[in-house]
Amino acid sequence: MIQRKKRVFLTFLLASLFLTACSAVGPGSVVRDRFDYNRAISDSWKTQMLNNLVGIRYGEAPIFLDVVSVINQYELQTQANLSASWQSPLRVPTGNNNNINANTLGLGGSGSYTDRPTITYSPLSGEQFAFGLMKPIVPTSILSLIQAGFPVDFIFRLSVQSINGVQNRYGGAARARTADPEFYRLLEQWKQLQASGAIALRVQKVNDEESLVIIFRKNVPEETEAEGAEVKKMLGLNPQKREFRVVYGAVALGDDEIAILSRSVLEIMIDLASYIEVPETHIAEKRVAPTFKDGGPPGAPAAPLIRVHSSPKKPTDAYVSVPYQDYWFWIDNKDLPSKQIFSSLMFVLTLAETGTKAGAPVVTIPTR
Repeated sequence: MIQRKKRVFLTFLLASLFLTACSAVGPGSVVRDRFDYNRAISDSWKTQMLNNLVGIRYGEAPIFLDVVSVINQYELQTQANLSASWQSPLRVPTGNNNNINANTLGLGGSGSYTDRPTITYSPLSGEQFAFGLMKPIVPTSILSLIQAGFPVDFIFRLSVQSINGVQNRYGGAARARTADPEFYRLLEQWKQLQASGAIALRVQKVNDEESLVIIFRKNVPEETEAEGAEVKKMLGLNPQKREFRVVYGAVALGDDEIAILSRSVLEIMIDLASYIEVPETHIAEKRVAPTFKDGGPPGAPAAPLIRVHSSPKKPTDAYVSVPYQDYWFWIDNKDLPSKQIFSSLMFVLTLAETGTKAGAPVVTIPTR
C-alpha cells in the first residue's frame, strides 16, 4: 500500500511539473531571445559591412539590407492524462489461499513546442539613402565624437579630408593622393592636447544659427602651451587668440576660423576599402587595382588605418570574415585597432541621414 501511494504521488508530481512548465516560456525567453537576436544582428551587420568594403575595392556599389523588425511567436501545447483503479484483494479458491490484487495505473502525455520567428528586411535605397551616403558629415558631429572620447587622430584620419588646407590621405582611385607631411604631425600634436584636456568645445548662436567653437584653455603647463602654439601655426591661426569658430569648407576665411572639409560615408568606405590586401593573382588578372601606398610622416610609413587580410582558406580566428571570388577576406581577432576602426563605422553611419524612401520593397521571411 505504501509503495502504491508513492507511485501515485510521483505521477501527480510529474504531471504538475509538465503542465506548469509553460508558464515560464514567455518570461524565460526574453533574456535568451534579446541576447541571441542582438548578437545575430550585430554579426550580420559586420559581415554586411565587410562584404560592402570588399565589393567597393573590386568596383562594386555598396548595398545595404536593414533588419526592420523581428517578431517571434512561441506556441507550447501540452496534454496529460492519468488513470488509476484499485480493487480489494480477491480471494481465489485455488487451494493455496493466495490473494490476487487487480490494481491498474495508467499515465499518458503529449506535447509540442513551436518557435516561429518572422524577420523583416528592408533594402536601403532611394534618393534619400543615396544623398545620405554622399552628403559630407557635418564637422559638429565629428568633433562631438572627439568630445565623447574617441581618439582625435583616428577620427580625423577616418572622416576628415583637410583642416585649413592641410590634406589627409585618400585612397579613392579617381583622386588618390598621399597625405601632407604636416597632417600627421598635426594629428600627433592634437592628440597630446586631447589627452591633457587643453582643448574644449562650445556651442554658441551666431545670427540665430548654432556655431561650434574650439577653445584652447588657459593655465596649462608650458609644454602643453607650446603644443597648442604649434597647432595654431600649422593651421595658420592667430597665435594670440584662444577661441576659433569651426566651419565646413576647404579654406578658412580668416585666422580665427578652423575650416574642416569632412568626408561623406561613401568616401569613408572607399578610403577604408583601399587598405584591403587583395591577392596578387587578382591584380595580375586586372580584377582589382593594386593597393594604394601612403607616404606617411617623414622618416616612417603611416600605419594602415585598417588591416583586412585575404587568403584562399577560411581563417580560424577572425573578428569578421566574408568569402569573395574564391578568397576569404577577414579582420584578425587579435588586431584591436582594426576592430575599433571597423566598429566605429556603426557610429559614422548614424551621423548620416541614410533613411529609406517611402514605398521601398520589403522582404519578409518567416523562419521555421
